[in-house]
Amino acid sequence: MRRARGRALPGAVAALCRALPPRARPAPDTLRRARFDRPQASSHCWRLLCSLLKQVHGGKWTEPDAIDIQIRFIKSVLWYHGYGRPELYRLPSDGSAGSRELLLAFSWLLHRISLLEQLLARNRVRTGDETSVCTCEDDLTNSQKGRTEIAPEYSLEDKVDVRYLQWLHGRLRFQWRSLHALHQEQSKLLHKIHLFTSGSHMDKILGHFSVTETELIRQPENYKQLLQFLESETMQLEAFLEWKQLEQVYWHWMVKTREEELQKEEFCAAARKTQEAVELKLLDLTYHCAPKKPKMHGSCRLVFRSKHSASKTGFGRSVSKEPISTVSATEVIRELQMRKASLERELKQLQEECRQRMDEIAEGLDGVICISP
Repeated sequence: MRRARGRALPGAVAALCRALPPRARPAPDTLRRARFDRPQASSHCWRLLCSLLKQVHGGKWTEPDAIDIQIRFIKSVLWYHGYGRPELYRLPSDGSAGSRELLLAFSWLLHRISLLEQLLARNRVRTGDETSVCTCEDDLTNSQKGRTEIAPEYSLEDKVDVRYLQWLHGRLRFQWRSLHALHQEQSKLLHKIHLFTSGSHMDKILGHFSVTETELIRQPENYKQLLQFLESETMQLEAFLEWKQLEQVYWHWMVKTREEELQKEEFCAAARKTQEAVELKLLDLTYHCAPKKPKMHGSCRLVFRSKHSASKTGFGRSVSKEPISTVSATEVIRELQMRKASLERELKQLQEECRQRMDEIAEGLDGVICISP
């Protein structure tokens, strides 16, 4: 059994590396060196994690930042996702050490947030015009439970100018409005393309061309680049399927790595497991007791329908070639407006609680006058 796992291990590591995005793809030897905490693998592991986490959080591939900026970013994101191993946060900011700790964090992300699946979904080639639709309840309260502690590198003693926070808030609002305006302009342009190409598509369910298809009609020579992207994506998907078949070999390799540490942490792990089981049961109970209503979540292909078309209008699921269920944009807007109203009520409640707390604090300050902004 051990010999079979040993022979399968190189294939598992190689498949894992090939399933990662091309520009962030490490050499299999980098992961092997990291397992034995080789210093020469540390800088490669920092760059790997920085690139992958930037893509997961909506960023694009860019030239790597300075090593200290990469490390600060990685530690912040890992803390956000709930990675609580203190050894990682104690690593030096020059990137000279910690390859084994980074491999553990990378493996944790593979399991915890389904890192490979997220990267494949974000980087897939989109030939149709799509939009994200989500009317699910916000699970932030539950997902962030227990993460209110101060991050290891920060403390309450750090001084922050309130005016700087106000400037950041204003800048964020300005960028949000700019983004909203860009989305509105994009929607207008998509509507024009769908309207002008209506009735031209071979697929009568769609009826019109997407932006990608329209661009290929205008510049047919670009099909070679699109074909290259599709071939690259196909190779990644094939590597992912191979990885899923050999995944257990990789995890056995990593548990063997931490065998002594796991024995020392056995009690803490058992306590965490019990706590997680209780939380899952409570969440399950809350879910089953809550009133059920259909939720919309995922990526949908935008399909234009005129007012005189069929009654089912709006978004079409892009994963099926059969006659597909559709949802109208009006229905999505109505659901989101209800969600917005609920969040606004919750915000007002939290603001009132903050005011009351501030009043309680102000009462204990003798000789100090507090003026609300």
